[in-house]
Parts: sequence; structure tokens; C-alpha cells
Amino acid sequence: MFIPFDKIHHIGFISTRFAGTDGVSLETGKWARVFEKVRFQCFYFAGELDRDPARSFRAPKAHFMEPEIRTIFTAAFGPHTNGVRNRQLTTRILEIKEHLKDQLYDFIAKFKIDLLVSENALTIPLNIPLGLAITEVIAETGLPTIAHHHDFFWERQQFKSNSVWDYLNMAFPPHLPAIRHVVISSSADNQLGLRTGISAALIPNVMDFSNPPPPPDSYAGDVRQALGLEPDELLILQPTRVVKRKGIENAIDLVSQLGIKARLVISHASGDEGHDYEQRIIAYAQRMQVNTLFVSDIINDRRGKTPDGRKIYTLYDIYHHADFITYPSTIEGFGNAFLEAVYFRKPILVNRYSIYTFDIKPKGFTAVEIDGYITDEAVDQTRALLQDALLRKRMVETNYALGQKFYSYEVLQDKLMNLMV
Repeated sequence: MFIPFDKIHHIGFISTRFAGTDGVSLETGKWARVFEKVRFQCFYFAGELDRDPARSFRAPKAHFMEPEIRTIFTAAFGPHTNGVRNRQLTTRILEIKEHLKDQLYDFIAKFKIDLLVSENALTIPLNIPLGLAITEVIAETGLPTIAHHHDFFWERQQFKSNSVWDYLNMAFPPHLPAIRHVVISSSADNQLGLRTGISAALIPNVMDFSNPPPPPDSYAGDVRQALGLEPDELLILQPTRVVKRKGIENAIDLVSQLGIKARLVISHASGDEGHDYEQRIIAYAQRMQVNTLFVSDIINDRRGKTPDGRKIYTLYDIYHHADFITYPSTIEGFGNAFLEAVYFRKPILVNRYSIYTFDIKPKGFTAVEIDGYITDEAVDQTRALLQDALLRKRMVETNYALGQKFYSYEVLQDKLMNLMV
């Protein structure tokens, strides 16, 4: 069903949002840079956008946090549903779906879209009407589509009790001849095939390893001072949101047991998954006497100023100053923070989550590894890396070379072009 490569000129990305530093927005930006390098023009449809306004189409109902969409989500999922959906909910889902379909048709017409790229909008049902709308537009137009899947609904417990199985089976993801499916891990590929019969291409997340990060500029030169670190204090960075699956207790345990003057810096807030876990982590850090900073108020995707006049840094600004990265997640769709640590040549602690175990580690990457909890061996290895510059350099340089070989923009370009032949 794909049109010839030379007939594609305009690519339309669709998602709930393209803004900030979430994984979907970041990877979309990387895909767009590769597409534009080849010669395509990229356009964006979402409920929240920080892209070029001249190439963007904002549809408020596309956002997963739009109040009515959030109400639908709450009504559709959870133990209260008992598998039954009331008629009023069905009616409103279908009404919003038709509204979004009209906007999708307008987007396609306005920017003369030749190829759609759905970024997780046909994967995880945060916005059910949007997924249904995209599916029907593809079915009605036959427009060539790449469905880029980051994390499926069956990977999260919260989606397993619901009243929308008919919609999940229809659109998350849909099985249509015009769609080519892309997953980011071998596990996702296996599960997609087993559950739906859909075959997919495996395209992992990437970093621009051919262009190493430039050294810190004058703006970011005062990061340690802004964070209140003392001159002899190490910066241990946990570059994630504060959600349960990130396993942040293990980062606290590690710092507690190191016996080295260090501060744990957590880059992001809890986001849309509630604040109970964040309160637990605050209390746990206090109990373990680990100096922990929550700095989401001064980290954003762009530099700037807070309302009270403090400097806002990017996460990349912080990476430059980190001495060690903790990444003890129990579940990850891929693991962007691992690649970021490799890209910035930082040593890292990793919990053996499945994608790391099956897709990343076999390529030769090395890290301090744990399996659910901090061991004496992990503490000793971390301490050795922090104290031995030669050992640290050997690890990070080996990892960087492997990153360039397996997770570079050049790898991404080759795989994307193979989709369109």
C-alpha cells in the first residue's frame, strides 16, 4: 500500500502532544530531523505543540489531559468499570471521534500530507476518541501510515480492567493494510505478533552519536552552585519522573551505602500519575538521611527563568555536571535515560529491566547492574567507578562506541528508508 519513495513529500506526525521532554516528543524530533535531512517536510497534529506554528495543527481534544478526554479515560478504565460501558459514554466517545476526524481531514488537506506517522496514539489508549479517529481516517483514505509504538496498553496493569475492549481491539493498534508498524524493542515485537498477528519493524530509540554533546557553555557553568552542591560533593543524577516503576528507592539506597559525600538529584516531577509515590520517596530519603533534591521546577526542555527569577536549565545541562547516573527502573518501553548516559559518557547503574537484558546488554554495553535491589557488589562497583578515573573512562568510551554502532541517527535513517521501499 505504500506509495513510491519519490512520491512522498509531506509527512504528518500525529499524537496527543508534541511538547516537552517526554520520550514520544523527543523521539519524534529525532525522526523529523532524519526525515528532513533526506528531503521531506514534516508537519504536526496534536493537542499541545511546541513545534513551528507554521507547520502545526492544534486540536485541543487530541490532548490526553483535556478535561473531557480525561473524564472518558477515568470512566473507561479501572476496577469500577466491571466491563460494562454506559450508552452515554459510548455516545460521547463517538461524537468526539467525529470531531477529531474532521480536524484530521483538515490537517491532511491543509499540509498536503502524503504519509502519516502516528506517535503512540494508536498504541496506548490515553485518548480513545483520537485513536478511533485516526484508525477510521486511515481506513477511509488508505493514506500510507507508520504507526510508531512506544508502549502498549497490555504492558500496564491500569489498562487491564476496562469497559472498552471493542475499541482497544479496533484501534490500539489497528490491523489495516495501509499501516506499517514500528516497535522499539524485541519484546514489544514478540507481544504484538502474539496478541494481534501484526508484524512490525524494530527501530530502537537513538541519539546523535556522530555529533557528541558540546562542552558546557557559560550559561550552564553554574549548575552545581544553582543546585546548592558543595565543592567536594558528588552529583548523582536520577533523570526520570517520580513514578513507581522508576524504582527510585534503589537510587536512595545506593547513595546511602556509598559512604561518599553525594547528593541525589531527581530531574522530573511525578507528572500525570499522582503524587503518592513522590511523597513516599521524600519520606524514604529523609529516613535514609540521603540529601535529595527534586529540581523539576528548574529543568525544562528550554532554558529560561522561573517566576521568581531563577535560571531554568535543560536536562542536558545537568547531565554535563553529573558524576554518576542511576536508572533502577523496573519497566521501560526502551530506556532513553540509558542512551543519554552513554551519550554524555557517564557511568550508570541499571536495574535489569527486560529491554536492557534482551536488547541492550547483549550488544556489549557495561553498567553497574542490580536485579531489584542494591547489593554490596553494586555499591563496591559504583564506588570504584567514582574513585578511579581510568576505570570510568574505559566504561564510558566503550559504551559510546557501541552507541554509535547500534543507536545512531545513521542507523535510524537506514531503518526508516527501508520502510518506504
